Amino acid sequence: MKYDPKILRQAPRALSTVADRLERSEILTIAYDVRARAERGEDILNLTVGDFSSREFPVPTALSSGVIEAIEQGHTNYPPAPGLPETREAIVGMCARRLGLEYPIESVCVVGGARPAIAGTYLSLVDPGDVVVYGLPSWNNTYYAAITGAEAVEIPTHADRFFFPRPEDLEPHLGRARLLCLNSPQNPTGTVIPSEDLARICRLVVAENERRRKQGTRELFVMFDQVYWALTFEGVRHQTPMELVPEIADHAILVDGISKGFAATGLRVGWAIGPTDVIERMMVILTHLGCWAPRPEQRATAKLLNDDAHLDDYLTSMRTRVHQRLQLVAQGVEAHRARGWNVECIQPQGAIYLSVRLDLIGRKNRRGQILKNDEDIRRHVLDEAGIALVPFRCFGVHEEAQWFRASVGVASVDDCASIEGRLGRALDALD
Repeated sequence: MKYDPKILRQAPRALSTVADRLERSEILTIAYDVRARAERGEDILNLTVGDFSSREFPVPTALSSGVIEAIEQGHTNYPPAPGLPETREAIVGMCARRLGLEYPIESVCVVGGARPAIAGTYLSLVDPGDVVVYGLPSWNNTYYAAITGAEAVEIPTHADRFFFPRPEDLEPHLGRARLLCLNSPQNPTGTVIPSEDLARICRLVVAENERRRKQGTRELFVMFDQVYWALTFEGVRHQTPMELVPEIADHAILVDGISKGFAATGLRVGWAIGPTDVIERMMVILTHLGCWAPRPEQRATAKLLNDDAHLDDYLTSMRTRVHQRLQLVAQGVEAHRARGWNVECIQPQGAIYLSVRLDLIGRKNRRGQILKNDEDIRRHVLDEAGIALVPFRCFGVHEEAQWFRASVGVASVDDCASIEGRLGRALDALD
């Protein structure tokens, strides 16, 4: 060896603008700490992970058998850049049957998960300095805005509107915006955007683009991340922008995939659907980044999406099992609200998440320390009761909101049922 390995352990240096301004994921930092505690033998109720335990939530059998079958048949080479034709056709058919949306196959780009579809939307539409608008809390839009050099306009939201921006809050910013980002059912809140709000927002976008057409300026687009759409509960209905306001179709990009509704986060099949000119350029960009979904997984996804009977059986079971866990956590929190504690949650509407409020700032722990912020609350319930939560701060919320995300993707029914006793221990340890 001709060099000293010590030279590879450099202090931080100036790198690219993106590398220097992009922050590490706070969610992953919390998850690493929780995992380390569990490995040391601590009794942890892990409600931090936006993922699934394959023991609690196995993927559909058509998906697992389809991957194995495709590999055994030798389908292990590169797929076509926009995705396998049969996969794109299956997505088009599923959208028509289940969402009432008609798209040509050219409107579909299959990629390695929903994240590349989101990144591809940003990279296809947003230049440095362009304005991107989204509500807070928000999953990862802060990071994608940083990657593209966009000007992020972040709209605070409130529990009374299920943590979605109101049309009147968005309207003053749409005149400058290039991209508006919406996510429903929403990560981290587990809530679904009210249909009347979504319709009003879409009409604002249509009106803004009509104004821009007359001026000959660049259009405003909407990215609608619906990766959790198959997981809605208790009569809550998922609706798309195009269903409510069809005129928005040529300015809307849908982001979707198999990762959440089918518990297949590791199989990496996602897609973007939208106007063909945007999708074609997105495909070119993502091809150069190597963002294809693997061929075996694409073949298996096509097989799954075309099997309506299997889909219906799986999703009925999946929704039931997710909802049961979310309800147990909600009931555990509400039991302590009934005891007089200032805690609450929003009843489950969709996704695998529950919004939990723990209003504990100003209380004193066993060591006589006053809980001063959300991080103190998070650490208190983790240390005293083994409850691992993610504060909304990790989703861009700047003030001490005392709201936290609870995710049930890796939790058993018994785990979720333990929340009442665990939380009781944490609350009783406060003065």
